[in-house]
Amino acid sequence: QVQLVESGGGLVQAGDSLTLSCVASGHTFSLYGMAWFRQAPGKEREFVAGGLWSGHGTRYSDSVKGRFTMSGDNAKSTRYLRMDNLTPEDTAVYFCAAGRTKGAFQYWGQGTQVTVSS
Repeated sequence: QVQLVESGGGLVQAGDSLTLSCVASGHTFSLYGMAWFRQAPGKEREFVAGGLWSGHGTRYSDSVKGRFTMSGDNAKSTRYLRMDNLTPEDTAVYFCAAGRTKGAFQYWGQGTQVTVSS
């Protein structure tokens, strides 16, 4: 089993930056990949960024490419999502997810709210 805990959300203004953290515990050695998703009010959950748990092969959705950056600290089993030049359209609950196989995410965090005011 793997547990994921996100943190770092908050209320910011348009143009600001924010970095989310996702701390993994448990059998992290079994993880294949991880990703960040977000869900805005009234909308479906959408993929934001993701790649291998090792940090390789990261890709981003078109809506965040060039503004968001994934990184990680293997010693701390922590993954980060740095978000620059935030816009109100980025307002959502952000989730980190991880999985043991390609394309599957068996483990999810509880989510952290990001609100961007105009």
